[in-house]
Amino acid sequence: MQRVAIVGAGHMGKVHGAAYREMLNAEPVAVVDVRPDAAEELATSLDCRSFTDFDEMLRATDPDVVDVCTPTPQHKEYVLRAAEAGKHVITEKPMARTLDDCRRMIDATDRAGVTFMVAHVLRFFPEFAAAKAHIDAGAVGKPAIVRTTRGGGYPHGWNDWFGNFDWSGGVVLDLIIHDFDWLRWTFGDAERVYAKGLAERRMEHMDYALVTIRFKSGVIAHVEGTWMNPTGFTVKFEVAGDGGMLDFSNKTSMPLVIARAKAEDDKPGVPIPESPTMQNPYFLELQHFIDCVESGAKPGITPEDGLRAAEIALAALESIRTGKPVGL
Repeated sequence: MQRVAIVGAGHMGKVHGAAYREMLNAEPVAVVDVRPDAAEELATSLDCRSFTDFDEMLRATDPDVVDVCTPTPQHKEYVLRAAEAGKHVITEKPMARTLDDCRRMIDATDRAGVTFMVAHVLRFFPEFAAAKAHIDAGAVGKPAIVRTTRGGGYPHGWNDWFGNFDWSGGVVLDLIIHDFDWLRWTFGDAERVYAKGLAERRMEHMDYALVTIRFKSGVIAHVEGTWMNPTGFTVKFEVAGDGGMLDFSNKTSMPLVIARAKAEDDKPGVPIPESPTMQNPYFLELQHFIDCVESGAKPGITPEDGLRAAEIALAALESIRTGKPVGL
């Protein structure tokens, strides 16, 4: 049984807490938040103790695992402190606000010999996992072009931290990093990024970006992210290759469809029903991490994966700033 301390009692802390509560081999023992009321509320729902001081929590509860669900700029601090205390640690995405911080986190957890994972949950969403499996199996032939769209209205958090670009990195670092990680997982390393967006305009509670990525495999991806869509959260992608196309939209009742260039028996595109409610992807993600802690196995999402996703996002922000492509 792994004893888990959750740092950050906001939305993601609540989501993670609910997942641990359902596990057979994990138990929430503490919640830490600088807001006493928020910490107490979540701790009460999880039947565990609340704290406002991280070190006091470590002394009082001695957890096996620290789960960091704070705003992005605080990820490094808590990962380093958890590693120094010999605790296994998982942190929400993005890994950190800078690549230097990412590298310090990797070095610290390596030195401590603890299990460390960045929570890129998209890999555990069934439609995205299924899409990768179909692509790997040759469903679209050799992939060439990918288009993804993700976004909704502007998010709100503690002290409006999403609205502070220096903290959140805007829609590029906080939101479409989901797609950057999935694309790299599916198509390999990126080699060049070019982006346009609103990051440099610092418009209050508005952000949009369009990022073009060339991968070393030759695949070109167009990644769109928005926090300016008042109609509800939208996720779409399409992958086209020399053998067909795979298409997904969360707005359709049969969201994942494979259309083959030369379908057998002249059949039309094949619909693959995928429901994100079949299994909670956050539960699957955290269960995977806890199982790795217990077995000593290496998590499927490595610290290097977390760094590389952040690298793509930060290159996109640099491209927006300079108006030039950025090599990786």
